[in-house]
Amino acid sequence: MFKLLELYLLLVGLVLLGYILGRNLPATVPTQLGRFLFWVGVPISIVIFLRKADLSGPIWIAPAIAFLAILLGAFLAWLGIKGQTYLTNTTPQNPTQGSFILAAMVGNTGYIGYPVTLSIVGTQYFAWALFYDLLGTTLGAYGLGVAIAARFGNTAQSYKQVLHAILINPALWSFGFGFLLRQAKIPQPIDFFLEKVAWCSVALSLVLIGMRLSKLNSWRSFPRATMSVGIKMLVVPLLVSSIIPLFGLTGEAAQVILLQMAMPPAFATLVLAETFNLDRDLAVTALAMGTMLLLFTLPLWLVVSG
Repeated sequence: MFKLLELYLLLVGLVLLGYILGRNLPATVPTQLGRFLFWVGVPISIVIFLRKADLSGPIWIAPAIAFLAILLGAFLAWLGIKGQTYLTNTTPQNPTQGSFILAAMVGNTGYIGYPVTLSIVGTQYFAWALFYDLLGTTLGAYGLGVAIAARFGNTAQSYKQVLHAILINPALWSFGFGFLLRQAKIPQPIDFFLEKVAWCSVALSLVLIGMRLSKLNSWRSFPRATMSVGIKMLVVPLLVSSIIPLFGLTGEAAQVILLQMAMPPAFATLVLAETFNLDRDLAVTALAMGTMLLLFTLPLWLVVSG
């Protein structure tokens, strides 16, 4: 209970701070902060936390479960679209279908998932969250997610540009460097400084979430967003968590996987919606709703995970 209260103070306080700053600072500030975290803050955090993470056990199961959750979310969203078409005799436009499926399948396992995992489980099992995010969510969003966005949106975008964006992703590169530096001896003052930078980056990522939420003003797609977020944050974690023991996962490792599955829709859904001309209003509404809903669903999944 103390950890949960501490986490809520961290989440609400930093996100609220970011929201206030986003309303009062120039629009370029969130962009610059996002670039700093993307190129510097998050990569350093990954390297530092990976050095202290426990890599024993079947850790490669994490991305496999991530892809299972992604595919299940996409399938349930597709069933939801077909159900709406059958009941109302109307079919949503392609851009709306694309945003609906993306919001139901890809979670914010980085900017929100990392702080939640570190606060509740600690650095020892951070590698499970890292594998889930980088080898699961990231590849799923910019692999299958791009294919879906291209199918339902503007297919004029270059796939080479998307592949280039994946290959230059500094988080993936720092993932490799983290492995190489696990056994390296870093002077204690430098290690101390880098660890402080890593934790500051975690805090700044939550501030950035608040800044971006301060720019989200559309609620016209509330009904569809409710269904999409419900699939992503409730139905998929509930179904997949019931079979996690079949993978031999218990304790903190299983808890990390469940927490990552239960994260709200990722900002990658908005990026893809803007890139491929999907339903931006639906993507925006799902992001805001999912972030706020996390405060109520997180205790549920902590109880489920024991």
